Amino acid sequence: MDPLSQAAIGAAAAQAGATKKSLATGLWVGALGGMMPDIDVLIRSASDPLLFLDYHRHFTHSLAFIPFGGAFAAGVASLLSRGKHRMAELWWPATLGWATHGLLDSCTSYGTFLFWPFSDERVAWHNVAIIDPLFTLPLVAGVLLAWRRRNRLLGQVTLLWGVFYLCLGLVQRDRASEHHERLMAERGHTPVRAEVKPSIGNNILFRAFYEHEGLYITDAIRVPWFGPASDYEGERIQALKLEEVLPGLEPIHAQDLKRFARFSNDFLIADPRHPGFVSDFRYAAVPNTIAPLWGVDLGGAQEGKHLNFDRFNRVSKEGRAEFLRQLSGDQTHDPVNSR
Repeated sequence: MDPLSQAAIGAAAAQAGATKKSLATGLWVGALGGMMPDIDVLIRSASDPLLFLDYHRHFTHSLAFIPFGGAFAAGVASLLSRGKHRMAELWWPATLGWATHGLLDSCTSYGTFLFWPFSDERVAWHNVAIIDPLFTLPLVAGVLLAWRRRNRLLGQVTLLWGVFYLCLGLVQRDRASEHHERLMAERGHTPVRAEVKPSIGNNILFRAFYEHEGLYITDAIRVPWFGPASDYEGERIQALKLEEVLPGLEPIHAQDLKRFARFSNDFLIADPRHPGFVSDFRYAAVPNTIAPLWGVDLGGAQEGKHLNFDRFNRVSKEGRAEFLRQLSGDQTHDPVNSR
């Protein structure tokens, strides 16, 4: 998730395990520990744009690395305190903060190497968006209030809020998945695989998609906290199969495409908005559209060089309006034709 959320949940965990005297230390050391696993973003190469995809949310996010990460964060915190705090006394809040990071990232849909080195599975529970103000802002307010009032109970309540919201996300995800299964059955489709994941900033509107007879089909599913689920029919596109693309590619480009396919869980398409790009079908700003957020430039591949990776983050005014329409539950017109 975003750094503010990671800092806040790390601080809440450290405050929950702190004494009244150490609440202030728990705030900043837990927050530091909560953010520091993302130092893996420094593992990148100007000549290999895909290297950061290989290592982001990798070993620094695993459960096995938590004690070592906590020690590293405690050492950094001790240096930042200019010797006021010894590393040994900072290890516990730093480790509690570090421990929250991989678990929270696993709640998103990006994928985290939570069980490395025992498994290379990218764990993704799809129960919270990568950014969700309703999750983050109460955490920030709670840890600051706990520090201000020197009240450990407030820190514990703040942590419980975070756990509660993540559990609510599981319920919402399962409701969206059940509605998606009914939708596919109504169409007479038997999917090869299917996923639902929350759209940005909320746990009410989900992107739902599946593979059927060589097509990727996407819909938006809205599951209000109170009331029945509804859906917005979306778009469909031909799936891109690696075995049809790899023959004839230069070895370095073929290897890069395989790397990107692993990252994308093999949900690859020939990007209709960016000719020459092979893109990740799983994500779009408007959940029932085909508008990938990133891809690799196969069309512009250069001999002997790695493929370029690009992000497509710009969302049109019409796209933002459509997202808000679906989030609000407006069913007044056909969302497919409205774009």
